[in-house]
Amino acid sequence: MNTLVWVLVGVFAYSFVAFFLKSRGILPSSVRVQGPLTTLHTKRGRDFLDWLARPKRFWRAWSNIGVGITLVVMVGTFALLLFQGLSILQNPPAPTQVNQPQNFLVIPGVNDFLPLSVAPEIVFGLLVGLVVHEGGHGLLCRVENIDIESMGLVFLTLIPVGAFVEPEEESQRAADRGGRTRMFAAGVTNNFAITIVAFALLFGPVVGAIGVAPGMAVQGTYDGSPAGDAGIGSGDRILAVAGQNVSSEGELDAALSATDARTVETTVDSGDGTTTVPVDRRLVVVGTVGGNPANLTVASDDEPITVSAVNGTPVFTRAGLQAATEGSTTARLSTSRGDVTIPVGAYITRVAEDGPLGQEAPTNGSLIITDFDGERVTSSADLNALLDETDPGQEVEIRARVDGADETYLVTLGENPRDGNGFLGVNIFPGTSGLVLTDFGAQSYPAGTYLTLLGGEGGSAPVNVVDSPLGLVYVALILPLASVILGIPNFPGFTPAVTNFYVVQGPLSALGDGVFILANLLFWTAWINLQLGLFNCIPGYPLDGGRILRTGTEAIVSRLPVESPHALVRTVTTSVGLVMLASLVLLIFGPTLLT
Repeated sequence: MNTLVWVLVGVFAYSFVAFFLKSRGILPSSVRVQGPLTTLHTKRGRDFLDWLARPKRFWRAWSNIGVGITLVVMVGTFALLLFQGLSILQNPPAPTQVNQPQNFLVIPGVNDFLPLSVAPEIVFGLLVGLVVHEGGHGLLCRVENIDIESMGLVFLTLIPVGAFVEPEEESQRAADRGGRTRMFAAGVTNNFAITIVAFALLFGPVVGAIGVAPGMAVQGTYDGSPAGDAGIGSGDRILAVAGQNVSSEGELDAALSATDARTVETTVDSGDGTTTVPVDRRLVVVGTVGGNPANLTVASDDEPITVSAVNGTPVFTRAGLQAATEGSTTARLSTSRGDVTIPVGAYITRVAEDGPLGQEAPTNGSLIITDFDGERVTSSADLNALLDETDPGQEVEIRARVDGADETYLVTLGENPRDGNGFLGVNIFPGTSGLVLTDFGAQSYPAGTYLTLLGGEGGSAPVNVVDSPLGLVYVALILPLASVILGIPNFPGFTPAVTNFYVVQGPLSALGDGVFILANLLFWTAWINLQLGLFNCIPGYPLDGGRILRTGTEAIVSRLPVESPHALVRTVTTSVGLVMLASLVLLIFGPTLLT
């Protein structure tokens, strides 16, 4: 039974128990239950709000700024959702992990993008967001002389998911239109303010106190790989291999390529100390593409596929495989699933029809490049390295195995938009002939990349927008979805599973690991408050954006010579709300339903 089913069972059980207690009169009057939703009502705190609301000019000026920001975000949200909805209707994208049902629930451990390991920080951020949001509404109620019926929290079973301020209806109707608008905008204004403060602290002193620890961070190891068999695993740092210090995956590959020893001594820091372990290398297939010439498929429940010989010559490293295949474009591989004879080269998964190679070669069918301008190609790494040495407009000769036949093409290279080098217009599958092979098997964790994306110093970033405050905010917003948007693992925060990859430095070093806790609190508080603010700016009732849309529409319609102003206001607000609802439904369910 999966996690989502257990959650649903728990929700139904809670609803039944809560209904039983309510029907027996056991619950106090301040607790109200509707299915799995429980609201806790109180009148306490109104005197404090009265005291806090005394500088009314300040709070009105503060909320006027918030109204302006909210209106800009509302218009932007409307345009973005409408554009996305129309795009999905016209060209539905393939469903992604984002469209899975459990990812619509803001529950750590159930939602794939909200890890259970930082559930306390996420709950803290959510509580801060709810308190400042509804507190803002309550404060502006008193500033605008709107009475408060009650205040409280909303729980989904036992999880706080919302808060509320219940204005007194007659008092709210008696307030002027500007006062009501400021009251509606106060919640999102406070959410955005908390976001700015939390991100400023995070991007400034906190991230500045975190550095990348030496060595290559290990995200994990492949099943049945030499590194996994040697006990190297997630959270470890590889410091040296065969006597050479390493700090990245590239340096690890270089150190492995520099030795032909079958057993390499590897220095590892697991967080509890440094040890040296022997790793017995062998070639293991850890990934495949459909239709590869070896007809091999890697599945999680199968035994690892090993390659023991090439053309009868024993091999146990990638360098050995390359050396054994340089003299011929085909090779006989002896694998744990039998012998296979394959063309050896870089496997092309797609050839763009309007690309340089697509103008000469067929764009459908299998294609494996075996020679590039007179140089032997045995893998994707060979082809990429050769392309890096070319220029746009250069004419090259390419030999390839196309649907079982050897072909030769004369291609004029285009310009690569990323680096300005020569460009073939193809997608290249990593590895050799559609097989990803390793003789070690450790997967690196992009510790430095995450630190750079948060404004620190750690390494290269996959997006070039971190030089501005808005760029940093954008990156932080998408980091929990990094696997979908940036092609790197989702960022879980600085959890205990990854803190071995970082060191605390500078003036905050006295806090020790408390810096990581502070970073997580700031990151998730800012992230959740930004989400709350943006969501509540959607111009649809009963969200704050929908209420502001109504007061704004009333202000405009009141100046028009129309016979039924209330009907026109209702038509405008209902139409916009329905468009927003349809756009949200398309955004969430469209990729699944339309493809």
